[in-house]
Amino acid sequence: MIPEAFDYSAPSTLEEAFSLLQEFGDDAKILAGGHSLIPMMKLRFASPTHLIDINNIPGLSYIKEEDGFLKIGAMTKEVDMEDSELVKAKYHIFGDATKLIADPQVRNFGTLGGNLAHGDAANDHPAVMIALGADVEISGPAGKRSVPIDEFFHGFYMTSVQHGEILTEIRVPAANGKYGTSYHKAERKVGDYATAGVAIMIQTDNNGVCTKAGIGLTNVNPLPLRAKRSEEALVGTSLTAEDIAKAALYASEDCNPSTDLRGDEEYKRHLVGVITKRMINKAIERIQ
Repeated sequence: MIPEAFDYSAPSTLEEAFSLLQEFGDDAKILAGGHSLIPMMKLRFASPTHLIDINNIPGLSYIKEEDGFLKIGAMTKEVDMEDSELVKAKYHIFGDATKLIADPQVRNFGTLGGNLAHGDAANDHPAVMIALGADVEISGPAGKRSVPIDEFFHGFYMTSVQHGEILTEIRVPAANGKYGTSYHKAERKVGDYATAGVAIMIQTDNNGVCTKAGIGLTNVNPLPLRAKRSEEALVGTSLTAEDIAKAALYASEDCNPSTDLRGDEEYKRHLVGVITKRMINKAIERIQ
């Protein structure tokens, strides 16, 4: 199918984009990479009458450490994360995730901001950002506001980004000390949505005791899910095989997968447990 007819604008500033959003109201949609929105338009799941392309707005694509954060511009493309020397050196989880997203053609255009703003629990970056404890910067005519990732997702395709606003930056606490991350998803074929996925962040002290843990789950809950009991099971421990097994068990128990073409509930819970255990061990290896 092809989309219904729509008008198109390509503003060169955020102010122009805000003005267009106000002018066209609920009939307008922001176009970033387009790899989530355009397929929905082709299937008539979304029928905006006006697309506002923000690719020409400068200053929305960057990867930098500043003020104790890794700051990522919302228009940063997946391929930029894949190629970043800073990311390769310190934030391995993004390398894990981006190489599993669709295919090179999609990664050359798809953006991190678009991936999050789409509000789909099947996307990979929501779980990654949950594990990393990210904040999301949202800009609008009245200024900027910061939303913790745990408060960002409200429902299926629903986020804290209100009409008239644009997601402009993602902030991740900077890696420091003994810090390891990892991500993996099981998929039916290369580039598919996850059957189940797990993102891990582990920090330890010099004695190997876990001081902080972040665990995000992909596509096994209506909303992107933080595995809180699993995190709590790791913090304060020496990360023994028993500690890791307990965290994996809790993750499999606390997720809420649904039976579909990718597998039944029991299978997906099993996958969550297996992947959680493997990714915790991988994150620990990266600390060492």
